Amino acid sequence: MAILVIALVALVAVAVLGGVHWYLWRRLVRDTTRAWGPARVTGTAVLTAGPVLMIAALATERGGAPFWLQRVLGWPGFLWMAVLIYLLLAVLAGEVLRPLLRRFLDRRGRAETAVEETDPPAPEAAPSRRLFVSRVVGGVAAAAAVGTVGYGTYGVLRGPSVKRVTVPLAKLPRSAHGFRIAVVSDIHLGPVLGRGFAQKVVDTINSTQPDLIAVVGDLVDGSVKNLGPAAAPLAQLRARHGSFFVTGNHEYFSGAQQWLEEVRTLGIHTLENARTELPWFDLAGVNDLQGESEGQGPDFGKALGDRDTTRACVLLAHQPVQIQEAVKHGVDLQLSGHTHGGQLWPGNFIAAAANPTVAGLERYGDTELYVSRGAGAWGPPTRVGAPSDITVVELASKQA
Repeated sequence: MAILVIALVALVAVAVLGGVHWYLWRRLVRDTTRAWGPARVTGTAVLTAGPVLMIAALATERGGAPFWLQRVLGWPGFLWMAVLIYLLLAVLAGEVLRPLLRRFLDRRGRAETAVEETDPPAPEAAPSRRLFVSRVVGGVAAAAAVGTVGYGTYGVLRGPSVKRVTVPLAKLPRSAHGFRIAVVSDIHLGPVLGRGFAQKVVDTINSTQPDLIAVVGDLVDGSVKNLGPAAAPLAQLRARHGSFFVTGNHEYFSGAQQWLEEVRTLGIHTLENARTELPWFDLAGVNDLQGESEGQGPDFGKALGDRDTTRACVLLAHQPVQIQEAVKHGVDLQLSGHTHGGQLWPGNFIAAAANPTVAGLERYGDTELYVSRGAGAWGPPTRVGAPSDITVVELASKQA
């Protein structure tokens, strides 16, 4: 039964994907060309190869194909995913502009005819006008989509920017006022973002000279065998009181136990439903919800159940939805990622439907929740309307 459901879902997905590409072919290729010349052949080839590469990139990454093949298919396949989104949005917007442009050209044509007092336009003038409108709208749509994806990809590849936010905590002692935690999430090392990107992230974090570094999940998309060298620069992370890591959902797609062992060899402490008592506050971490599939889900009781509640507590938890448990357990500040801030607009609206906070700082009861947009990107190495970041969270004592 489960196999049948999966097959039906896959069939529907393929049908929808095929329908979208047919619609784009019709508007961008058929309507802008007169016959099967070089332009129509090229456009058809692009709109056929794009979805094939996209599906192949997803299948090889999730299916554990040879890593060289994942890398070969990853760039064109995942970039097409982003281009497809903005091509579709741009072409749909063009449907609104198309009749307005036609009406404008019709009025202009009639005005010119009246002034020149010439004969009415020949019958073939209308088809020529429709072709002109289709080419203008299609060209603008294609340029807008490619430009948007190009700029969004450049934003990711140049590395995350640094954000700074101050969070007052009532229980934080005066001696910890100004304590700085560098929060990084969703680096997503994989077939597209590799060692060079990891080095940029590390250099950016170290440049902030933090007191502590919190890596809150989704470090990788792939096995230790394939991505161990890419993650190696994390051994260079430097903070006065160390670096700490909790799992994200993608770790459980990539061999979580192997990655936890690898992270420890890089000198990063793992918090697996555990906590450590710093001189000024408790630092705790819980496993990601995806770990429940392997019997390694979050255990707030184990991480927080027997602690001294008069002390401030900072919790690392990958997904913002874990905030409700954090509130129940008297956490003062939860640091999360997972949402990517939506990554590709209008994805932020989808993220908002599934998460209490998409990005930034919000308060729930007596608990502050800070959600990072993340340093990397999943799928397309592209962000639109949700720039990547590393956040320096500065703790403030209300006693200071």
